[in-house]
Amino acid sequence: MKFPAPVTVQWIAALIQAEVIGDAAAQAYGINEIHKVEEGDLCFVDHPKYYNTCLNSAATHIIINTKAVQVPAGKTLLVVKEPFEAYLAIVNYFRPFTPALKAIDDTAIMGTNTVIMPNVFIGKHVTIGSNCIIQPNVVIHDYTVIGNNVVIQAGTVVGSDAFYYNTKKNREVWYRRMQSCGNVIIGDDVEIGAGCTIDRGVTASTTIGSGTKIDNLVHIGHDTSIGKNCLFAAQVGIAGATVIEDGVTLWGQVGVSKTLTIGANATVYAQSGVPASLQGGKVYFGSPAEEAIVKKKELVWIKRIPEMWAKLNRTTD
Repeated sequence: MKFPAPVTVQWIAALIQAEVIGDAAAQAYGINEIHKVEEGDLCFVDHPKYYNTCLNSAATHIIINTKAVQVPAGKTLLVVKEPFEAYLAIVNYFRPFTPALKAIDDTAIMGTNTVIMPNVFIGKHVTIGSNCIIQPNVVIHDYTVIGNNVVIQAGTVVGSDAFYYNTKKNREVWYRRMQSCGNVIIGDDVEIGAGCTIDRGVTASTTIGSGTKIDNLVHIGHDTSIGKNCLFAAQVGIAGATVIEDGVTLWGQVGVSKTLTIGANATVYAQSGVPASLQGGKVYFGSPAEEAIVKKKELVWIKRIPEMWAKLNRTTD
């Protein structure tokens, strides 16, 4: 999330009651997660396992719960007891929750020839392009950006909160929601079926490339990047922070794990499970997904096991 205007580290420190180590007059331009952070951004870390990763990331300013680290040149630390609570304080300041008072917010912008059917909800600062069709009971949450010639079928939700929690076992409530302040960006000529859910980014954007077609009952997790001209059949589920490159086809009920990449023009057959990255330009099947030709040979041999076992028993007798 980028701030409306840059703020000084000292201003942030006052907001979250932090001790500054470094240049308090330096400017911060936004706050982002480690996998989305850019130069000038704030990032937070609250576990020693990730200290070095965060300190050596693109983040310029790090909210952290220790002074006992070596600070790289050009970085500024904001030391607090609970970095996660500091993150929430910053997000709540810049993106506070405000209840909707009407079905279509006055800040929403819609292009020419776009059709909005009855019972659609459109939140604050949403932009929808020209020649779009938004069918009944669609929900489009705040800050969503939709291109031209987009069709969204009935009952779909765009921009729901990320399924993303800060976990600590030393408190009464183990799972604390990491408040989402990102958005969803949908390219031109995208079609989204009925009953789909597309989570917004936690701090950045969930993106769907131009020309992509999505069937009914598909779920796309937070911060996922989907390329152009992809095809997803019904009940596909994609976890957060995943990269789906251009031209990928996922057939029905394919499940894709988090933070992996499926290469361009790959095809994954129905009911497959994808736990790790896949190369582009190949066809995959099974759980865990493997190249389809290899998996089919395995299935042939598996079917022959009873025959082979019987033959082995006859030989030993």
